Amino acid sequence: MAKKSKETERVTSGITAEITDQAITDTIRTNFMPYAMYVIRDRAIPEIDGFKPSHRKLLYTMYKMGLLTGPRTKSANVVGQTMRLNPHGDAAIYETMVRLTRGNESLLHPFIDSKGSFGKQYSRDMAYAASRYTEVKLDSFCAELFRGIDKNAVDMVDNYDATMKEPVLLPTTFPNVLVSPNLGIAVGMTSNICSFNLAEICDGAIQLLRRPDTPVDRMMDIIKAPDFPGGAYLIYDRDKMREVMRTGRGSFTLRSRYTYEKKDNCIDITQIPYSTSIELIMNRITDLVKEGRLKEITDFRDEIDLSGFKLTLDLRRGVDPDKLMTKLYKLTPLEDNFNCNFNVLVDGTPRQMGVVEILSEWIRFRMECVRRELSFELKKKQDKLHLLLGLGKILLDIDKAIKIVRETELESDVVPNLMEGFGIDEIQAEYIAEIRLRNLNREYIINRIKEIESLQKEIAELTDKIGDDIKVREHIAAELREIKKKYAKPRMTQLIYPEELDVYEPESEIENYNVRVYLTRDGYFKKITPQSLRGSDEQKLKEGDIIVHEQDAENIAEVIFFSDKAQCYKAKISDFDQVKASQLGDYIPAKLGFDEGEKVAAMAVVSEYRDDFHMVFVFENGKGVRVPISQYATKTNRRKLTAAYSDSSPLAGAWYLTAPCDILIYNDAHRAIALKSDLIPEKTTRSSVGVQLMQMKKNQKVSGIMVNYADKIENPGKYNKIKIPAASVLMDEYDIDKQQIRFGDE
Repeated sequence: MAKKSKETERVTSGITAEITDQAITDTIRTNFMPYAMYVIRDRAIPEIDGFKPSHRKLLYTMYKMGLLTGPRTKSANVVGQTMRLNPHGDAAIYETMVRLTRGNESLLHPFIDSKGSFGKQYSRDMAYAASRYTEVKLDSFCAELFRGIDKNAVDMVDNYDATMKEPVLLPTTFPNVLVSPNLGIAVGMTSNICSFNLAEICDGAIQLLRRPDTPVDRMMDIIKAPDFPGGAYLIYDRDKMREVMRTGRGSFTLRSRYTYEKKDNCIDITQIPYSTSIELIMNRITDLVKEGRLKEITDFRDEIDLSGFKLTLDLRRGVDPDKLMTKLYKLTPLEDNFNCNFNVLVDGTPRQMGVVEILSEWIRFRMECVRRELSFELKKKQDKLHLLLGLGKILLDIDKAIKIVRETELESDVVPNLMEGFGIDEIQAEYIAEIRLRNLNREYIINRIKEIESLQKEIAELTDKIGDDIKVREHIAAELREIKKKYAKPRMTQLIYPEELDVYEPESEIENYNVRVYLTRDGYFKKITPQSLRGSDEQKLKEGDIIVHEQDAENIAEVIFFSDKAQCYKAKISDFDQVKASQLGDYIPAKLGFDEGEKVAAMAVVSEYRDDFHMVFVFENGKGVRVPISQYATKTNRRKLTAAYSDSSPLAGAWYLTAPCDILIYNDAHRAIALKSDLIPEKTTRSSVGVQLMQMKKNQKVSGIMVNYADKIENPGKYNKIKIPAASVLMDEYDIDKQQIRFGDE
């Protein structure tokens, strides 16, 4: 605890100074706290209109300069004019302008139409040109920022030297605070607001206007996730996003987008997270190459040009580009987190709010703006009506009005005499006195007072609207619909889900060797090496189970299991342990997390996803389809795919074909057809219902399909068909003991 104040005197060069001992808490209270509040309220934290004071002063200056509709002007002119409102140096003002321009690419909806070099948001080293070389004007989108500003929509205050007025807030007709990203560092607090898609925000605001009690989960169906001008992917975790929407705090992960150029064996990274820069990424890649941790790359370079962002990585021969990118996502800023902290000034007080609460506060602010605009229009109409009512009184005796004016000796007495003569007030009398002599006729006056009835109706409507919350809300909703229709853009940041992502595994490459795989009817899977098979060929199975699929494969191949619920599950053969023939193997529904009651219907071992390799699906209703196996390829390690095939009819059988072959289709009435696989139509949509292959009678259904069937049935040639739909042929006498269709190893 500091001692009480004690005064001493020091005399230096004839000057007497007083030094006062003071408690540090008092010093902070009297000196530091006012400064901290100034930084929070007047510099760093955005207000409910989405702007910091520096942004607002700059845009308002450009508006007053006529740059909303006029031609571009030199940036230096704008900077100079802005200094009348913003008491900072020209460099700080110009830097603020740069971020708002179209050329800088910092905003989804830029406020300034620019010409010249303004740097790029994704590069910290790409400098912008000097203000004397660049030109700017307000983008047409800014009309939505200033609508109603000349109708008393917001308060106007003196600038720093009281020579002109400036708005306290801009009457934005849309929730700009959530459309434009904003970062502010104040004293003891920060604000980091990400941008959202304009169309989604407008829809969300309209929903709240209609239903203020809309829950967060419902809003998440409308406002899906943030959207950034740089695009990229957003890894969508609904629980994390709910926290951001509800509290305004939280984080999410952004991931770069890329394409692989097979011809040049290179990766082109075309979009990166909004929170990083190309220099940070290249520096990190350089470090990894020097450390010997990134041997897959032979060269990398910045190829940014007029067409946009591009970072190119040249690969060594044989490198898997998707696997390399998974590694780079883990080790470099090509994948980066965005930390949200939605601090916004509301009525001069900083508040941390979620998306729904911010929208609610904006609606409250906007309703006040609309009421002020309507009140301004109402006052103008009331004033006009007041004048016209006075004019209507002289219509009864125009000669009397002329006589009063003619016989009045002093000019100053004209207005009082008219007031006395017609029982009107001073404003009405002044208006009548200013009418030109040529207009003091019945026709002119009748034409003017015709407006009285329409004015009275408009005044009544405005009065009713101002006092009715529902009508004001509908007015705002109509504006939002208009803005969405006029300015909405498709979402740039695409959503991906965690289950779609490959997981980086730093351990050594997977060993490759030959195996033989088996699938049983009850869903058991075995991976057995040839060496193990030499010792025992007898397969252990559950009682009543049979093997329905077996083939040779490589350990690095992928295997796709199709379920009876029109879903498929992907895995690598290397994910399964080697077993012996005397073991049951892995139960696939449990191993891969099938839904409850879901069973394995078919299996495909895939080494490469080629367009000329197909899955053949035949349904119980006699329809069938060929789907290219490439439709099941995923860039990420996505384990589960829904809508793997059509669920309009139960699946009777499925087979993976790498070359054309003959297929036998049979039904429960012991009738069959055989046809070339190429005869089954190919569809590129996985969920295609296919076309009719076999003609069947009512209540009949397909039992299954068989490939390479020639040695498994008698007289196979009798079932061959060359056109579809084909009439089925009754199979040779069906003996339940002999089983004409011998499943064997099928």
